[in-house]
Amino acid sequence: MPTDAPRVTIVDVARAAGVAISSASSALNNQRGVSAATRERVRAVADELGYVPSARGRALSAKRAYSVGLVVERDFDILESDPFFGAFIGGIEESIAPRGYVLALQISQDAGTTVRRHLDLARSRRVDGIFLSEIKVDDPRVPELAQLGFPAVGINPHQGDFPFPAVRQSGEEAITDLIRTLVALGHSRIAHVSGPAQYVHSLERIEAWRSAVSAAGLEPGPLVAGDFTSEGGRRAADVLLTVPDRPTAVFCANDLAAVGFMNRAMELGFRVPHDVSVAGFDGINIGEHVRPSLSTIRTAPRELGREAGRILLAAIDGDDVADVTVAPARLILRDSVGRIHVPAA
Repeated sequence: MPTDAPRVTIVDVARAAGVAISSASSALNNQRGVSAATRERVRAVADELGYVPSARGRALSAKRAYSVGLVVERDFDILESDPFFGAFIGGIEESIAPRGYVLALQISQDAGTTVRRHLDLARSRRVDGIFLSEIKVDDPRVPELAQLGFPAVGINPHQGDFPFPAVRQSGEEAITDLIRTLVALGHSRIAHVSGPAQYVHSLERIEAWRSAVSAAGLEPGPLVAGDFTSEGGRRAADVLLTVPDRPTAVFCANDLAAVGFMNRAMELGFRVPHDVSVAGFDGINIGEHVRPSLSTIRTAPRELGREAGRILLAAIDGDDVADVTVAPARLILRDSVGRIHVPAA
């Protein structure tokens, strides 16, 4: 019977490439200390020999886990319908996979579990660094990880004194563009369906909406607290569209809420945009396919993930890392926003 060929080891690669074992290891692990020519030669020999590194041995020799952590705090049903994290994770993979890193992803159902899982990952050294997404006001993860001196990257954290490098994308300009467009179309009562108030990005969208409406010389319309879900959008429609002085335009803090709002509005007998204009935030693909098509503010979750992965690996390597700001979000106008129609006298 044929027997399996012996496993190719790092020793075999080093011998065939004519370098020391330590040099071969550095070349294959993309570490400093070897020239570009040596790195290419070692990799070519490894490919020719069919060398497959041992993940455990690689981690032990480099004193690294070769994994990075992401804990997402979401109800499973909500996560299933939210495409943001799929694109964000895809961007992370683009940066970490070429370096041989894997993503340790955990799903949390509550704030206490979220904090505990971040600290467990850091203290156990099961990961070499952590992504801090959906940062909250006075987020307890931030000082705890900073005290541990653990590498982390913040995704759209608060402006000001943040102890880790961050990747940011501003939506303020696009929100201002949306409000200006609505005002130009005749809308003077513009409501907002927000995300949960504990999140930094929810508060930033509230402030951008409020500032833009005030800058147009109008009183900010009603504000209804939502939860980034389509059901939350539906509940907001029941609140906002059943009062005598209802808004004629509504900006929702994400697209799922906007789709829910729009569907409920039509169930209540309102025409979109004839009776009420609706816009969302995120730019998810489904917005193009609902009817009427959804106006939105398009963000770049894949680019955020890619840049976050890149600078987290740099921080793990001990490099000096600067914050990264990707191109601002931009307004996408579709059929759900239109000119206000005043009933004839």
